[in-house]
Amino acid sequence: MPGHNHSHEHNHPLTHVNRAFLVGIGFNLTFVIIEVIAGISVNSLSLLSDAGHNFADVISLLLSLLAFRLAKVKATEQYTYGYRKTSILVALFNAMVLLGSLGAITYEAVHRIFTPEPVQGGFIAVIAGIGIVVNGATALLFFSEQNRDLNIKSAYLHMLSDAVVSLGIVIGGVIIYNTNWYWVDPLLSLLIVLVIFWSTWGLLRNSLRLSLDGVPRDIDIEEVKRVSLQNPSISSMHHVHVWSLSTTENAMTAHVVLAPNKSKQDEFEIKRDLRDKLEHLHITHVTIETEIEDTSCAEEECE
Repeated sequence: MPGHNHSHEHNHPLTHVNRAFLVGIGFNLTFVIIEVIAGISVNSLSLLSDAGHNFADVISLLLSLLAFRLAKVKATEQYTYGYRKTSILVALFNAMVLLGSLGAITYEAVHRIFTPEPVQGGFIAVIAGIGIVVNGATALLFFSEQNRDLNIKSAYLHMLSDAVVSLGIVIGGVIIYNTNWYWVDPLLSLLIVLVIFWSTWGLLRNSLRLSLDGVPRDIDIEEVKRVSLQNPSISSMHHVHVWSLSTTENAMTAHVVLAPNKSKQDEFEIKRDLRDKLEHLHITHVTIETEIEDTSCAEEECE
């Protein structure tokens, strides 16, 4: 039944995502404690660096969960769009926190490369192996929904990068165990920095763009105009603004110039057709101001 399918598609992701956040927070907080204890015990900078990164991810997951829930809160007279924008702000904050943590890790790693300290490679490999399981399992929880929401994608990328980092630490631990090359430990920390930077830079750029009400990356303004002008009753359009209400919803306002002699009923049908076309371009909140051809527009930005 259509109604049944719609309900399933609408409600199931919400339940699934909430559960994914809660399980991910629990898994990663437990692993942070294990890594800190292990890192201090064997004097491993790579484990302590990864523990710091994982703790930042725990905070990020908490904030992402908060933003995910706030995005569902109804609008009020003071917040007419509700709290949807928090999902964008949290994604931006998560990216900035991750990038900000790289300086401290880099400084200590460079210092230890020149003055390496003995570490237990085998023990490091075992702890990092646990990290692969924890971070990989958490990433899988977000996999199915990560392309629908930038906030969820940020959580997915964090967990996936952590799993890759843990794999690198396992390899490094095995190398140290067999060779006693203790400089490998701080070198791994620098590799962790590169992985975090690579996975976070795109997130920072995209979330910054959305927080400044820039056009979402998957929206092409020229394509929006082309699709809109397929309607023969529309002569042109200008003053087009597209932005994100949240990490999952896009909005648009535009001035649409109609051909002469169009009635109010024609105008209604044109708007309905235009909204339907724009919804297929992932623009769900559309406000249209109509003008008649050869009638000047008072707005400065109008052509």
